[in-house]
Amino acid sequence: MRPRHLLAVRDLTAEQIGRLFREAARWKRKPLQDRPLEGKMLGLLFQKPSVRTRVSFEVGMTHLGGGSLYIGPLELQNGKREEAKDVARVLSRYLDGIVARTFSHREVEELARSASIPVINGLSDRAHPCQALSDLFTIEERIGRLKGVRVAYVGDGNNVCNSLIEACALLGVHLSVAAPAGYEPDRDLVRWAKRQASASGGRLLITRDPKEAARGAAVLYTDVWTSMGQEQERSRRRRAFRRFQVNMGLMKEAGKGALFMHCLPAHRGEEVTDEVMDSRHSIVYDQAENRLHLQKGILVTLLSSSRKRGSKK
Repeated sequence: MRPRHLLAVRDLTAEQIGRLFREAARWKRKPLQDRPLEGKMLGLLFQKPSVRTRVSFEVGMTHLGGGSLYIGPLELQNGKREEAKDVARVLSRYLDGIVARTFSHREVEELARSASIPVINGLSDRAHPCQALSDLFTIEERIGRLKGVRVAYVGDGNNVCNSLIEACALLGVHLSVAAPAGYEPDRDLVRWAKRQASASGGRLLITRDPKEAARGAAVLYTDVWTSMGQEQERSRRRRAFRRFQVNMGLMKEAGKGALFMHCLPAHRGEEVTDEVMDSRHSIVYDQAENRLHLQKGILVTLLSSSRKRGSKK
C-alpha cells in the first residue's frame, strides 16, 4: 500500500523505504528514461529559503515530465496571512502535490490534514525526511548494505538527527548520537526508535561523548550547530558545542576508511573543519546529488497515484 503523505520517515515501513531506494537507483541510472508525471504540477511552499531542496525538487519534476511552482515567504508570510487549512484546500484545486518547508511541524501536519493531494515535508523544526532517506540511500550505495552498519551523528539533536534516528531504527542501522546536555534528541522519539531498532536488529546509543559515538563508526555525520531561525542563540550554541567539532582527530576514532557526511550548508570551522570537508573521507556532494534521485522516487510514488485535480465528488 502506498503512503498518502510523507511528513516523517516513520510514516513509512522498511519495505516502502526499500522500494523508494530501488526507485531512486533506477532514476539515477537513467534520469530521463520516462515522463510518468507529465501534466502534474507540484507546489513548493517555502517559509524558509533553500538551495538544495528547491533545485532538486524543481529539476526532479522537470525530468519526470511535470512542472513546479515556487510559493515563497513573501506570499506565505509564515502563516500570518492565511490559515494553513485554507491554503491546503485551495491549492488542492490547482496542484497535484505540495512540498512544504516550514518553521513549525504542526503546519505541515495541518496542510496534510486539509489537503486532498499528497504533502511532502521538505523540512520542519521536527523532521527532514527527504534528507535522511537520501543519506541512508547514499550509505547503502557506498557500503553495499545498511543492516549492522555503524553510523555516528555528532552535534545538535535537531530535525535531521530526528529523521536519521527514525530511518536507522527502521532499517537495522547501529546509530550513536553524541550531543551536549540540553541538545539531545526528543526523548519520546528515542523510546520509539529503541523499540523499532530492537525489532530491526539495529541499536541506538545517546551519549554526551563524541569520541564514544565515533569509535569504530563506518560513517561520521554532523550538521550545523545553529539552524535557520536560531541566530540569536549562536554564541551560546558555539560554547555548548565546542567539543563536538568533527576534525581529523575525531575521524581517527572512527573505523578505517570511515566516510564523512553533512547535509549542507556547512559552517566550516565550526561543526567541521576544512580538512575533513575536503578530504578523501567526505561524500557530502554525493549525498547532495542523491537528494535529486531519491526525491524523484518519492514524487513518482506519491503523485502518480494521486487523484485528479478538482473538487471532491
